[in-house]
Amino acid sequence: MQAKLSVVALSVAAAFALSACGKKEEPAPVAAPAPIATPEVVVKLGHVAPMTGPQAHLGKDNESGAVLAIEELNSQGLEIGGAKVKFELMSEDDQADPKQGTIVAQKLVDAKVNGVIGHLNSGTTIPASKLYFDAGLPQVSPSATNPKYTQQGFNTAFRVMANDIQQGKVLGEFAVQQGVKTVAIIDDRTAYGQGLADEFRKSAEAAGLKVVANEYTNDKATDFKAILTKIKSKKADLVFYGGMDAQGGPLVKQMKDLGIKAKFLGGDGVCTPEFMKLGGPAADGEYCSLPGMPLDQLAKGPEFKQKFNAKFGYEIQLYAPNVYDAVMVVADSMKRANSVEPAKYLPEIGKTSMEGVSGKIEFDEFGDLKGGAITIYQYQGGTLNYVATLGGSPVAAAVAEVKDAAQAVAGAAEAAGTAAAAAGADAVKAGTEAVKAGAEAVKAGAEAAKAAAEKK
Repeated sequence: MQAKLSVVALSVAAAFALSACGKKEEPAPVAAPAPIATPEVVVKLGHVAPMTGPQAHLGKDNESGAVLAIEELNSQGLEIGGAKVKFELMSEDDQADPKQGTIVAQKLVDAKVNGVIGHLNSGTTIPASKLYFDAGLPQVSPSATNPKYTQQGFNTAFRVMANDIQQGKVLGEFAVQQGVKTVAIIDDRTAYGQGLADEFRKSAEAAGLKVVANEYTNDKATDFKAILTKIKSKKADLVFYGGMDAQGGPLVKQMKDLGIKAKFLGGDGVCTPEFMKLGGPAADGEYCSLPGMPLDQLAKGPEFKQKFNAKFGYEIQLYAPNVYDAVMVVADSMKRANSVEPAKYLPEIGKTSMEGVSGKIEFDEFGDLKGGAITIYQYQGGTLNYVATLGGSPVAAAVAEVKDAAQAVAGAAEAAGTAAAAAGADAVKAGTEAVKAGAEAVKAGAEAAKAAAEKK
């Protein structure tokens, strides 16, 4: 009996042993895979302007506009084409010299930048544009106004401000409004200065003004007494200058020194704080123009001025808002194309429709800004004072038109409502009378039936 129990015990033990040996171990839990980081792509934007020389203050102003735009874009954490985008600015100095402009343009092409913001001057923008076109590289100029830039047939060329045709026309019309009869014209022989002067001349002559003198200087000159002495003998009512502030300021000062009583008028190149600084008291009361509406009258203008001044510690000189907009046009086109590759986002630039700091931005088939309002300013006490906005579609006029239309619609609606209410009242009255007449007819019928029954 004891032997049997021992055998049973051994059998049970063996069974437990076999059971233990055959038991599968539970696998260790597998750790969740680490999230895959979103790849980052660097987008290089070239920026070109004169960073040295007489126009360096304008070049720095342009660069600051680009810096502000890029910092804001990077703060947004944009993703394009499945990658996080980091914008970088590659800034180059063309010294406002056409030859240097093509040298730095080739440098940007070789660096394979994703797009170009610039150049500042028409004289450097136009020759550089051929290199960008050959490379298929989008170029958005914030300030090159010579019409030739967008008339070369380059689908890579765009600008975010009115051109010289639009500006020259308005300046000629403004001169007529000021009672001017005779005008002397000076330009600096650059693509910008000569281009603006030529367009002003066409407009002035078409409006009946007589051009009594055509004089020329250059964008490095500081002494204008020889040409001003010639102009003084012509006794012109107005001196028009096509060029930049570095020459415009001393020119207007020397006009006063020589006793020239003619008024002075210039384009955007002299519509700057630097012109007033260089011209001193002689600048007071004179006029200039700027493409677009005043920043203070634009939806995004005051906020931009505040941010710009807070960051850089100085007032906007001239084109910084347009440079900021040019950067945003490129970024917006990349987002819509979902690509930062030039060939893929280039077609989207022409489809741009956005509210920029400088106003509404849409391009025509040539790459020119649609609309093209021009604002006239007067130098007074060291500040630029708004005079009028001519051409284009001024915001104030548009607002007034909308307001007038709204009032007209409201008036029409009120009149229609009054008429409808009167018609309704008449209908109710007529219905009431009809019901009353029907009731009387029923009553008469009942009485007739009763009389007939009584006769029977």
